[in-house]
Amino acid sequence: MSEEKKVTVRTQRIKKNHIKGKFIFFLALAVILLLVALFAKYICPYDPYAQDLMMAQKPPSLAHPLGTDRYGRDMLSRVIIGSTTSIFATLLLVAIITVVGTAIGIVCAWKGGKVDTVLMRISDLFLAFPGLVFALAVAGVLGGGVHNAIIALAVIGWPKFARLSRGLTLAQKNEPYMMAARLSGSSTVKLLIKHILPNIGGPVLVTAVLDIGTMMMELAGLSFLGLGVKPPMAEWGRMINEGRSMLQVSPWMVLAPGAAIFVTVMVFNLLGDTLRDYMDPKQRMK
Repeated sequence: MSEEKKVTVRTQRIKKNHIKGKFIFFLALAVILLLVALFAKYICPYDPYAQDLMMAQKPPSLAHPLGTDRYGRDMLSRVIIGSTTSIFATLLLVAIITVVGTAIGIVCAWKGGKVDTVLMRISDLFLAFPGLVFALAVAGVLGGGVHNAIIALAVIGWPKFARLSRGLTLAQKNEPYMMAARLSGSSTVKLLIKHILPNIGGPVLVTAVLDIGTMMMELAGLSFLGLGVKPPMAEWGRMINEGRSMLQVSPWMVLAPGAAIFVTVMVFNLLGDTLRDYMDPKQRMK
């Protein structure tokens, strides 16, 4: 091997290891966030729903690191317990739109014809409207609540994955290995599960991870507007709404849940970016 090739291989290896290290780091941060959300009720230093008007709107201190709200509830405890609703509701939403959208996209690409035309025109209809405005209308009709907010955002979220999976499936559908699989007598279900899904799963997974931050902000937006979770349930968007009237007097009531949303969205976005780089075929060693 020439010296130039050795340098190239060494550079590729260093870059690959750097990307891998970043991926492990952000994955560890995401796992920490998930563990906090999972064990939130055991981590909270105070009862997040216990009211004490004598402690209302106290600034951050050693006893209450993030201060208290207008009802004397500990903000740190409410931010921690709110992570359960905010994070897991977002993950559920992303899982729903990923599975539904991917399934629709694969069916459209595989069947073609009228099925493809009708479903893609429906997706065009949903994409024609501003997403959050459409979600507001759907959530308003359904009557609010975290479950209805998830449904509303799922209605406007699936076309992205349908379009993506359709394009990827069309690219794989007529590949030589698919022709060989058909000639071997594989059923349609086997072709889709064994050959199509593994080959389109990478880009779909990356898109899903990158979509977590967007869906979290939109879910928080619906809660902020009163179409998400119902009080007294703690949720970051709802907590910002509850504290906005006190922004000048008690800014920590807004800053605490706002910082929680910022950190969580940033972690999942960076995880998605790193995952995309890690799964990029150009970064793989030859």
